[in-house]
Amino acid sequence: MCGITGWVDYARDLRGQEPVLAQMVATMACRGPDAEGIWIAPQVALGHRRLSVIDIEGGRQPMSVDAEGRTVAVMTYSGEVYNYRELRAELASRGHRFRTESDTEVVLHAYLQWGEDFAERLNGMYAFALWDTDSEQLLLVRDRMGIKPLYYAETEHGLLFGSEPKAIFANPLIEPVVDTDGLREILAFVKNPEKAVYRDLRELRPGSLLRVNREGITVRRYWKLEAHEHTDDLHTTVATVRELLDDILARQLISDVPLCTLLSGGLDSSAVTALAARQLAAAGRGAVRSFAVDFTGYADNFTADPMRSTPDAPFVHELARHVDADHTDIVLSTSELMEPAHRLAVVRASDLPLGGDMFTSLYLLFAAIRARSTVALSGESADEVFGGYRWFHDAAAHADTFPWLAASGRFMGHEAKPQQTLFTDELVSQLDIPGYQADSYRSALAEVPHTGTTNPLERRMREVCYLHLTRFVQFLLDRKDRMSMASGLEVRVPFCDHRLVQYVFNTPWSFKTFDGREKSLLRAAVNDVLPVSIAERRKSPYPSTQDPSYELALRDQLDKLVADGTSPVLDLLDAQRVRTLLDSPVGAVSLDAQRRSTELVLTLHDWIAETGARLDLAS
Repeated sequence: MCGITGWVDYARDLRGQEPVLAQMVATMACRGPDAEGIWIAPQVALGHRRLSVIDIEGGRQPMSVDAEGRTVAVMTYSGEVYNYRELRAELASRGHRFRTESDTEVVLHAYLQWGEDFAERLNGMYAFALWDTDSEQLLLVRDRMGIKPLYYAETEHGLLFGSEPKAIFANPLIEPVVDTDGLREILAFVKNPEKAVYRDLRELRPGSLLRVNREGITVRRYWKLEAHEHTDDLHTTVATVRELLDDILARQLISDVPLCTLLSGGLDSSAVTALAARQLAAAGRGAVRSFAVDFTGYADNFTADPMRSTPDAPFVHELARHVDADHTDIVLSTSELMEPAHRLAVVRASDLPLGGDMFTSLYLLFAAIRARSTVALSGESADEVFGGYRWFHDAAAHADTFPWLAASGRFMGHEAKPQQTLFTDELVSQLDIPGYQADSYRSALAEVPHTGTTNPLERRMREVCYLHLTRFVQFLLDRKDRMSMASGLEVRVPFCDHRLVQYVFNTPWSFKTFDGREKSLLRAAVNDVLPVSIAERRKSPYPSTQDPSYELALRDQLDKLVADGTSPVLDLLDAQRVRTLLDSPVGAVSLDAQRRSTELVLTLHDWIAETGARLDLAS
């Protein structure tokens, strides 16, 4: 994995700016706990924090490649290129010589061989910066699905970049300011491409390449979802999905450090774990190691809700027995979830006012795993690829908005109720979140590539799938990246392989639901490696604690925040609404609404206190 950062400036000599670059690099120590490096030339400064996964000794960065006794290219790189062995062999046949076993060096040589077209040859998750010393040009490249983050900010004579906003804000040229549009982006539960919440900060869009030179900055897409007529029959389609999954797992099981899987007992994570177990056994690499999250007393006191009909633990243990996994449950308590240090760590890792028990539990799960493994494989994104969420299959899919908003009545969204916001009426009116969501929806819908079909259901479901693959999945990938890298854990996402995503995107909706269920193609493709109970289990999202003491603890923190009276967040709140929530019996308002409102206020406070972010809502 790792963290990258850097600075290009064509109007000053950066060789005297090493202390500033060192500060930028230091912000990402958690992303790369194993080593750090800096490379500086007159117009560019590159920094790196390393999590060692491939070629422990030889993969140090920033990495350079020389020709005729001089440096021709330098790179700071985060992620993994899973087809680096094939690329290495091809490049070697073309005369390239390698001094390490790392994928980083392969990417450098790929650039020397193919120029900017090299990005189209990479299969993996990555974000990197490459400096060409002859042209004095920097390239920023991000993987096709946006698995690894990459931010940048234009300056008067160049730009700053980093894996996380905090790396950029460590440079005195820019400060963390959030204006009205930024706050809208935070609250709307809509992740618009390139918007990074903070003023003057942008996020490089997935599948994009940015070039900066003395003439300025240009950005181009080297990959995006395309529409193709699907000509395979159902049997061939299922077989192709399985072939792709087997190939993806074979590539992503490569590691020079301990590796494991994340197991929830659902179809997605169970498929990854079962396929990994089969391949590891065939290679003589022993049992698959798996980890699951659970909460104290959760299974014994579980209450079904509209999203979760069963607890995970029984299915987790059944799958672990089925594949003979070396399995560990990570059991968390309410006190751990509410520990201020843990909640602050989540906000610090996110650079945004994000939190709640699902963020904190994921952070704690990853921290516990990191003590025993360095790489984990996840079932993340299968729902977006194969159509797994329940709202794919009900009226929400046909609403005139993002389906997840229609399904949940998100805070301050189309179906929000007065008690779901603690903000003042003036702020709610100023932000106009429903209007912002509507504009974002129209913009996203205009991008959808269509085939020539006139079937209205097929056209609509293609739109729904596109919205999830380009908008919704980014929430989950960002959460996964930030929470895992906060502990120096690399999490790989096999279902985000672009070959699988592109292929399944173009399969008809009738194929994706051919057995009358969600994720029909995936179920059919892996049915032979799963117990029947897990293959037939309905979608159950990542678990959320049901312990009433958790909500009481949230209210207690909110009460203390109000009593203290110094938080800048209080200026945004309607005091009477806050008091009504604090005085109401637990459960008097929808538990989900209570949590959203309370968690949002608390994380806004923590975020401002932790990052020094300034709200400028006059603009």
